[in-house]
Amino acid sequence: MTNAPGRGFAIEEFAARTTKAQAAMAKPGLAGMLLTTEAEVRYFTGFHTLFWQSPTRPWFVFLPADGKPIAIIPEIGADLMGKTWLDDIRTWAAPAPQDDGISLLIDLLSPFAAAGASIGLMKGDETHLRMPLDDFERLSAGLTGLRWNDCTGIVRGLRMVKSQAEIAKLRHICAIGSATFATVPTFAKAGTPLEDVFRAFRREALGQGADDVPYLVGGADQGGYRDVISPPTDRPLQTGDILMLDTGATWDGYFCDFDRNWAVGTADDASRRAYDVLWQATEAGIAAAKPGATCCDLYHAMQGGISKFYDTDGDVGRLGHGLGMQLTEWPSHAVWDDTIIAENMVLTIEPSLSYGAGRIMVHEENILVRASGAELLTTRAAPELPVI
Repeated sequence: MTNAPGRGFAIEEFAARTTKAQAAMAKPGLAGMLLTTEAEVRYFTGFHTLFWQSPTRPWFVFLPADGKPIAIIPEIGADLMGKTWLDDIRTWAAPAPQDDGISLLIDLLSPFAAAGASIGLMKGDETHLRMPLDDFERLSAGLTGLRWNDCTGIVRGLRMVKSQAEIAKLRHICAIGSATFATVPTFAKAGTPLEDVFRAFRREALGQGADDVPYLVGGADQGGYRDVISPPTDRPLQTGDILMLDTGATWDGYFCDFDRNWAVGTADDASRRAYDVLWQATEAGIAAAKPGATCCDLYHAMQGGISKFYDTDGDVGRLGHGLGMQLTEWPSHAVWDDTIIAENMVLTIEPSLSYGAGRIMVHEENILVRASGAELLTTRAAPELPVI
């Protein structure tokens, strides 16, 4: 792919994110936020590494009410963190199970504890505490007087709305994903084992310019697939199969997330009909994605079209979600999510349905919400079920 945006972000990007976070923290009176998870640490610092794949070491960033974030990290990450915009980087020789950064955190946060301050910690849905619970209990015990308040809403509100620099990266990886899907008919043939189709897709995505393909799922079976989360098997594709591939490829730490469906050799009427209903439901979801609408509005726009033809009502719980540094982000297009859609959100539109003998079909596109409505970031799927 050509015309790739620049890698990383300007310091001004991180400064703006920090300033917005601090303004939001002032309302509930938070003295700071303690961040422990990869996406949040990267969002405020630019610290981008695959070392998070190892569960051995915890990593911490403290975002104070004033000033730059402060990193409390294992020594092995000091050089890389030193290349970010941060000035205050405190390290320890990790792993150290008896004191994995806890004393450094206590030293940093003790003045706040003495003042009875409130520190933000992400406690809400789709979050986790990436440190041993024993360590967190030790940390809390050493900070008598400190209050841990939920700051999920603050971080969520910032990350859901993308900057222009983020949008450029998302647009680029979606173009790479679209170009890769366009080549699938050249290597997905009757007689090709499904696991070889997966391998070929990954090779093609890397050749198109993706940095990685950490997520690739799908399925293939006669007259329709029944499962889209299992690893691929060595079963060869057969004439009459419906094949689906769903990828989360990355470029510079940002994901695309969409799928495509094909019939192998010939398409049965039931699968053609399911595909058509989902294509129209996707159109309805795209049309509904305007600033001021809610996520449940998008859900009803898609589900309403599906329910006219199929007796299915939200089998998978949601029909799309946010997209960015993580494969799935806030919000969810679900009946229970009243998040208001805003300009510069990047979302997936992902209707699905069940049809006949346990078969399922999923259709997914990635969009950018503009002031006037949705803009496709992915190349729109064919309006009729493609036949390989």
